[in-house]
Amino acid sequence: MYYVYIIQSLKDNSWYYGFSENPQRRLLFHNQGSSRYTKTKMPWKLIFLKNFDIKTEALKFERYLKKTKNKKFISSAYAEFFIRDVAQSG
Repeated sequence: MYYVYIIQSLKDNSWYYGFSENPQRRLLFHNQGSSRYTKTKMPWKLIFLKNFDIKTEALKFERYLKKTKNKKFISSAYAEFFIRDVAQSG
């Protein structure tokens, strides 16, 4: 299984779009400061997860999100893939 994920910086609310076969391990990687792209905006939380059976489809979707970069559109069009905090869900 392949995953496209979005993590959100708890420092400035920015988003980072990524691809992984193990998104939980990848989140740990980002929160350990192991990525030069994300280490200055730690900590991060996982807010979006969409799975794919085919690697090329996942990579294509990741590129699409990175090009789109419109949080409002992505939040609306792909709402079912956003992870809701238990505390926020009524």
